[in-house]
Amino acid sequence: MNQLKDFLHILSHSFRNLLPIIVVVSFFQLIIMRQVPDDVWSMALGLLVVVFGVALFLQGLELGIFPIGKNLSNEFAKKGSLPLLMAFGFCLGFSAVVAEPALIAVASQAELISEGRVNGFTLRMLVALSVGAVVALGVVRTILGHSLHWYMIIGYLLVVAVTFFAPEEIVGLAYDSGGVTTNIVTVPLIAALGIGLAVSIRGRNALAHGFGLVALAVMVPMISVQVYGIFVYSFGETGVVTHAVAETISDVAVVEVEVAAATVGSVLFGMLSDLLLMFRDVLPIIAAILFFQYAVIRKRIAHLHKVVGGFVLVIVGLYAFVVGLKLGLFPIGQSMAAQLIALDRVVYIYLFAFSIGFATTMAEPALIAIGQKAEEAGKGKLDGNRIRILVAIGVAIGITIGVHRIITGDSIHYYIMAGYTLVILLTALAPKYIVPLAFDLGGVTTSEVTVPLVTALGIGLATHIEGRNVLIDGFGLIAFASIFPIVTVMLYALYAERVTRQGAIT
Repeated sequence: MNQLKDFLHILSHSFRNLLPIIVVVSFFQLIIMRQVPDDVWSMALGLLVVVFGVALFLQGLELGIFPIGKNLSNEFAKKGSLPLLMAFGFCLGFSAVVAEPALIAVASQAELISEGRVNGFTLRMLVALSVGAVVALGVVRTILGHSLHWYMIIGYLLVVAVTFFAPEEIVGLAYDSGGVTTNIVTVPLIAALGIGLAVSIRGRNALAHGFGLVALAVMVPMISVQVYGIFVYSFGETGVVTHAVAETISDVAVVEVEVAAATVGSVLFGMLSDLLLMFRDVLPIIAAILFFQYAVIRKRIAHLHKVVGGFVLVIVGLYAFVVGLKLGLFPIGQSMAAQLIALDRVVYIYLFAFSIGFATTMAEPALIAIGQKAEEAGKGKLDGNRIRILVAIGVAIGITIGVHRIITGDSIHYYIMAGYTLVILLTALAPKYIVPLAFDLGGVTTSEVTVPLVTALGIGLATHIEGRNVLIDGFGLIAFASIFPIVTVMLYALYAERVTRQGAIT
């Protein structure tokens, strides 16, 4: 009975979180465009399914993923074995990313853009190995108690340096590949690992040492994919990509960005196929957890029925979410882009980009989950709702700047390099406790709500603006959505610290 009350509370909370998207889209359709889309009822149904999916997913997190992540972290900490912890971190990072549908879509785009130079499967393995290695490194950082400052400053100096030399065909996709490695399943699990370790080790702070794994998981693929792009463009040979294959890959990438593959046949068969795809995506994570639980720790999972029920809810919730995306969010993004271009008023495009960036971020389930954990870890220092608003403002600013780049046709190189130069500067100045959280928040903005709508908007704009290349100009908005939340959170921390100091002096 209590669980049913909790679910109904989460359901109403999920609906409130999605309301900003509904308000923004309705305002632009009725007031600015003064027309109603032909498939409006399908879109409305999709949004309702998204609400239901988010509620199931969040309930599953609390029952299954968060408890088992913390328990495993505690057990490994008790054993005091660094190699075991690193192995667990690597397997968790690799298994969480290797079957990610959005990464498969990005890899397909990379193969198309490079005219066969980049191998899609190789790219996927490279990203998965990068995330696995960096989660292992993040575990070491937490154990040793290192500040995240220097890891991120040195890392993003490398990002900026590599971006300067990388070919333009690979830059947007490289940054997008970093963004899509963090989804609503992987973010809570990786965060639970870091927080669990920090809590179980004496002298570690959950806020300063527990967060940061997500940030590292976003950053390193950006470097490795660009290095790979430099190599293949310098020494690789152009492969054969026929026009038909190119169209097929492009269609798959557009439809599958955070959306499972479309099914053919009966509705029942389609539902079962999609559900099996969701299970396939989560299966590597389940396999890694079961292996370490039973083969390494050799203990039974406490409250197994709750954990199993939690994972089932996560899978079913993710499936419902994906169905909702197909029906609602992705069509809305493409439709709005086409209608805004037809108005021939650039100011409305900027206004929509800012508004939808803010609205989608406020509805982001991974951000909600991390915001709650940050509030708990901060012990009065942080407010979850304030964090979400700061991040949403950052995403809104970032997407607006990214849309401006598409409209003007500027190179993504200089925008990205300038953005991360600002991030590096703020990292050196910001209070140490906020840095890991700020970078993690930059990672969780690119998840299941934001990516489909934002990607559809970018592709739609690049398609309808003369002289733009969809494959080069249409991608990269995800990168801007990741950079500016880091900036807004750090700037607020600097402001809050200054106010506190002035109050202490007076």
